[in-house]
Amino acid sequence: MEILKKPILTEKVAAMGEKFNRYAFVVDRKANKIQIKNAVEAMFNVTVIAVNTMIAPGKFKSRGTKTGVVSGTTGRVKKAIVSLAEGSTIDFYNNI
Repeated sequence: MEILKKPILTEKVAAMGEKFNRYAFVVDRKANKIQIKNAVEAMFNVTVIAVNTMIAPGKFKSRGTKTGVVSGTTGRVKKAIVSLAEGSTIDFYNNI
C-alpha cells in the first residue's frame, strides 16, 4: 500500500476497464513503472502487461473569506494506468 494510494473509480475508467481491461490508480510520486507493476501483481494476483504513468499538475484554488481572498494550489498527483492480460480482472466492489 505504500506504492498504490487508491484506485480511481470514475465512469471513464470503468469504461476503459470493460473495453480494454485497463485500470487506474493514484500512486506514490517516487514510484517507477516496475514498482507499480509488482505492487499491482502482488495485491490483486493478476498479470500486468503494461503500465502508463502521468503526473497531473495541481489546480489553482481561491476562495473569499471574511479577512480577504485565500488562494493556493492543490498538490500534484501521479496516476498509473495498468493494462492487464486477457482473463485477468480486478473487482474493486467485492467487499461492499
